[in-house]
Amino acid sequence: MCLFLAGWFLQILDLASSCPGIGAVWLAFEVRIGVFKSEYAEGSFVLICKISDTFFFLILVCILLTEWYLQLLELCSGLPGIGVIWLAHDARVFVFKAMYAEVVLSGMKHIDKSPDYNFLHPWLGTGLLTSTGNKWKSRRRMLTPTFHFNILHDFLHVFNKKSHILVNKLKGKAAKGGQFNLFQDVALCALDIISETAMGKDIDAQSTDSEYVHAVYRMSTLTDSRMRKPWLWPKFLFNLLGPGQEHDEKLKILHDFTNSVISDRLKDFDSIKSEMIRQEMSGEGETGLGEKKIRLAFLDMLIYMSDNLTKLSIEDIREEVDTFMFEGHDTTAAAMNWATHLIGANPEVQAKVHEEIDAVFGQDNRDPSMEDLKELKYLECCIKEALRLFPSVPMFARNAAEDLQLGEYTIPKDTTVVLLTTALHRDPAVFPDPEVFDPDRFLLENSRNRHPYSYVPFSAGPRNCIGQKFALLEEKTVLCHLFRTFTVKSCQTREELRPVGDLILRPENGIIIELYPRA
Repeated sequence: MCLFLAGWFLQILDLASSCPGIGAVWLAFEVRIGVFKSEYAEGSFVLICKISDTFFFLILVCILLTEWYLQLLELCSGLPGIGVIWLAHDARVFVFKAMYAEVVLSGMKHIDKSPDYNFLHPWLGTGLLTSTGNKWKSRRRMLTPTFHFNILHDFLHVFNKKSHILVNKLKGKAAKGGQFNLFQDVALCALDIISETAMGKDIDAQSTDSEYVHAVYRMSTLTDSRMRKPWLWPKFLFNLLGPGQEHDEKLKILHDFTNSVISDRLKDFDSIKSEMIRQEMSGEGETGLGEKKIRLAFLDMLIYMSDNLTKLSIEDIREEVDTFMFEGHDTTAAAMNWATHLIGANPEVQAKVHEEIDAVFGQDNRDPSMEDLKELKYLECCIKEALRLFPSVPMFARNAAEDLQLGEYTIPKDTTVVLLTTALHRDPAVFPDPEVFDPDRFLLENSRNRHPYSYVPFSAGPRNCIGQKFALLEEKTVLCHLFRTFTVKSCQTREELRPVGDLILRPENGIIIELYPRA
């Protein structure tokens, strides 16, 4: 059965409107590069039109949004680490084997992100996440010093301060007893942290209602929804069918807020710069951007570099600040939530976490220092193992800059190549019993000989996540406060979590827990 070209779009809309909560467009076929055939699940597709002996054109596949990601993982099981999926007329080559991941990620050949990231351009512009070519290389060189150890050390104060607010909120919930959803509490803590460290702005997200906070969450949802619905890809249809107008409204809120913060920091920056110079001359700090009495946000460092090194426009600065906000919020929030669930679901693991924390702090109520956090090696293993099972970014995509040879398969130039992180992390040849939560996998003696591209929660190679040390330090600090104060009981089975593969990997129904204060 084939849809005729005339009227096909109206039929698609009619199909979509008749499927509440449905909107992803995915399916796998055997294609010219001959990777695999899919087993078509009943009801998983609406219509395909064959256009040659070896190519198929997918008009529409309706899959429940909560199902597409799980179905994708199921399709990949048993495959040789590579597969092809058609999204409308575009092929996506999925790779999930370390040797293929290394070919794609190492080196500078295939450094550009895929066109899928263009949907983030209205919000993030062409900042570090979405830029390509020479602009990306220049920005990466410029921004790398902003994640120097001394600067991360200075952010620890913010991590501790915001963790205290979270713990105090959770004490109130623990006192009431019963189950509750932790996800949003941790997400707001992460948003508080990234706002103060990226912009130097305390938005008090954990305590007050904010138009900006609502806009951040809604923009992520709208962007992800558009990426999965090809009929919304053209801008005029995106606007015509409703979401485009809301998208533009939220975008204005986000950009106006960031522009306002930048304007305020520029007004104050002469005094900040003078203090930085004074501290340098008096020997109170190591560098103009290091650990100081005056705490600098990423925004301050961007302004400083623009003033002294590389000229940046207000728009240049805004797109990098917005990128920090986008990349540094949902990702860490998801990671901390997944880790909390997994530790709370494994009492023997939680007992080891408590034992380690007690050994470091004893009866001392001090905030964790950098030295304390270095000693929490088992907690770090728990975080890394949680990121193996539930990587915050479940997939990331590159554009093949030239024909790409992956084993026996030749991937044509300009094909989108997607690293399916979750499947890569479940390779039983690398991680035996891959569904088991086992933090010991990341003890040094168990991980030192592992293929470097078998575990890539922060991507890998020259375009890896620039903020991964920041993220791990934040996650370790917040979880230290949480497990230092509480015993966590997870109230969901693994099956009940039902991961949803949006821009960020989230549990469909949140993280349901009970908390019990520790003596």
